Amino acid sequence: MKKLCFMFPGQASQYPKMGKDLYETYPEAKRIYDYAEEVLELPIKRLSFEGPEEELKKTYITQPAVLVHSLAVCEILKTYNIKPAVVLGHSLGEYSALYCANVLSLEAVLKLVKKRSALMYNEGLRKPGTMAAILGLEDSVIEELCRQAQSIVVPANYNAPGQLVISGSPEGVAWVCNKAQEKGAIKCVPLQVSGAFHSPLLKESAQEFLNYLNTFEFNPPSCPIIPNRTGEVTESLTQIKQALSEQLINPVLWTKSILSAKAFGAELFLEVGPNRILSGLAKRIDKTIECLTLGTTEEIKNFVGSYSS
Repeated sequence: MKKLCFMFPGQASQYPKMGKDLYETYPEAKRIYDYAEEVLELPIKRLSFEGPEEELKKTYITQPAVLVHSLAVCEILKTYNIKPAVVLGHSLGEYSALYCANVLSLEAVLKLVKKRSALMYNEGLRKPGTMAAILGLEDSVIEELCRQAQSIVVPANYNAPGQLVISGSPEGVAWVCNKAQEKGAIKCVPLQVSGAFHSPLLKESAQEFLNYLNTFEFNPPSCPIIPNRTGEVTESLTQIKQALSEQLINPVLWTKSILSAKAFGAELFLEVGPNRILSGLAKRIDKTIECLTLGTTEEIKNFVGSYSS
């Protein structure tokens, strides 16, 4: 059997009707969705299965919806005794990874993401911010532009070589994007987000969230995890909790995280949840990485059939 790395997606992976087939096919998925509705006090089934898409794009809905989809797939895989050797998640996805590694209970992870998403959404209303992906430039060039900007703007997601997401004030992000294009960037893509995630503009929310985070019990991980904050494999509960507490206002070191998983010995990378964004990034980071997406009933059945045979 190949050594598996579970990758859990974050915001922007959502799409209308996601999870509906899982709910109708697997009792485990139904249990997760039904319980999630009780804890979240949101019509997460209707929003995920029916939309509308505009509602699904709102941060306080998007994050719980993506989380629950990933948790449902995770529970389905458990019934086939398919377990990861290492886990990681992109931003929001780190919470799915912590659940998968048994660090957080189902109730805890749902409550934490509900609080996190609401804080991030409301912070965006109080302090307008935005994000943009810059393609085709060296990270060092973009980092220098961020330092030169007169308004707050910082690197937020080191997604892959030649793809860095910046975050900050609308003026700062626009200025860096313009300068980046002058320096030869292939393109700058504005992200449909409600705030400047992974930037100092979320400082107040980050402190409030940390206070809330400290009220929950964290359990020793059942497998190693790679936090966004460090990009390094760890089983230290102290390191895991510290990295999580700093995640909201610091960049996601995704390139480093994927390379760490490969160096750890992961042979097959499974994107556990909606869409296939992380699989695309992993292939950009290292073309030799083998990836599969597990977000639909068909994908799960095909994988289980081939993996167990």
